Amino acid sequence: MKVLYFDCFAGIAGDMTVAALLELGLPMETLREGLALLPLSGYTLESSRTERHGITGTSFKVTLTKEDQPHRHYSGIAAMIERAALKPRVKELAQRIFRRLAEAEASVHGVALERVHFHEVGAVDSIVDIVGTAIGIDHLGIDRIFSSGLPFGRGFVQTAHGRLPVPAPATAHLMQGIPLGADIGEGERVTPTGAAIVAALAAGFGPPPAMTPQGIGYGAGEKDFPELPNLLRLVLGEAAGAAHPEVLVLETHIDDMNPEIFGFLMERLLEAGALDVAFSPLQMKKNRPATRLTVIAENGDLEKLSGIILRESTAIGLRYYPARRITMARKVEVRRTSLGPVQVKLLENGRVAPEYEACREIALARRLPLIEVYRIVERESCNG
Repeated sequence: MKVLYFDCFAGIAGDMTVAALLELGLPMETLREGLALLPLSGYTLESSRTERHGITGTSFKVTLTKEDQPHRHYSGIAAMIERAALKPRVKELAQRIFRRLAEAEASVHGVALERVHFHEVGAVDSIVDIVGTAIGIDHLGIDRIFSSGLPFGRGFVQTAHGRLPVPAPATAHLMQGIPLGADIGEGERVTPTGAAIVAALAAGFGPPPAMTPQGIGYGAGEKDFPELPNLLRLVLGEAAGAAHPEVLVLETHIDDMNPEIFGFLMERLLEAGALDVAFSPLQMKKNRPATRLTVIAENGDLEKLSGIILRESTAIGLRYYPARRITMARKVEVRRTSLGPVQVKLLENGRVAPEYEACREIALARRLPLIEVYRIVERESCNG
């Protein structure tokens, strides 16, 4: 299983993330081709080698060639990504990051999610950095992402809303639930886009997971701080002992909640990084019908997921315990079929497992039963 570790010793930004992915092996041409699928124009991309405190890294820059960019709201950006001919996994990753960013902005500014406004220059930068990050993660075949804590920073930053404290309010909102790193000096060390990337994608925070490093990429920030090199270090590797990883199981019994709320609870838990969420019926004391909620989670996600359970349900407590699991090695590939290219999982026992979202899109577009799409993809993907 391929693992990517975000070592944010100096902070993180969207451009730093894309730069580090380029250094890890994402071809610039692949990035350009993927971004060209979006109806976005009036910008150029530039990548170059640079140095911070004697360490060589890669920088990535988005330059506007057309200043008169349209006003963009979250709802429009989400629709743009959904309509683009991007790979299903790229769409899913990009949508997940943008939603977390928009939720933070909505909370800070007190507006509805769909009305969150991204300022003209910031919208282009954010779209390129977020979709570019998704393209890189997909291209490198990364299965799981982990991150270090984030530095809080000190001082003030000038924004479209005026002079704001560091971290900016949206960034501070996104950093909830993420361990804070050491104080490394004044200045904006974590941007909203950078915080959204790790908040949306990291399965856990803390020291590096058990892994064998296979590549290291340094993404350089635009500023050069005196205290330490302004670099984001991404470590790509193979998970050690991936066949028997330890996870946490969270459980609680709920007998007094509107059934309509269970679906929303599941969505929130999965968005927050739960590995799996399940509901099962049971009879409780006094023979009352109830539902057992079972959540499988990474070890570092106990506080975050238990908080969601207690906040988003009528549960007044829960239990948790460690468990080990056996998983088959897998990789994700795009296979050509008579229905078009489809993303599938290839398991070590030779079985092909079509990706649900990819098959769902085909079923809706071609007006076919979903089960028939699965059968065609399974049959034709086995031929390679």
